Amino acid sequence: MEQRISLVTLGVADLSRARAFYEALGWRGQEVEETVFFQAGGLALVLWGREKLAADAGVPDTGPGGMTLAQNVRSPAEVDDVLATAVRAGARLTRPAAETFYGGYAGCFTDPDGHVWEIAFNPGFPLADDGTLTLPDFAA
Repeated sequence: MEQRISLVTLGVADLSRARAFYEALGWRGQEVEETVFFQAGGLALVLWGREKLAADAGVPDTGPGGMTLAQNVRSPAEVDDVLATAVRAGARLTRPAAETFYGGYAGCFTDPDGHVWEIAFNPGFPLADDGTLTLPDFAA
């Protein structure tokens, strides 16, 4: 198995509401057969009905799971801007932005379905011009 992720699919309670939320953040999606696809750098974020996702995976529909999605940005000011945009779009701020133990700056929000997003500036994880994050060599 190659070490990469191609798609992240979020099970949502209301597809229209979820799409509107992400589009209010500035994302642009395409809906195909009651599924919304967003290009997110080198992978895709997908919104799909929670019950359909659970049935497809063969698991019970228990709501959002123990997972956090994260987006790294280029500055503390950008963290603040993204969090403010998310709140205006209908997110619930769960952790206000603050300095982190690793010398960065981050805060968290939940989308309308309870999926947790962390928005972070991490000086140890520089971003390429296209937003691609390449992990540093932790052994060095």
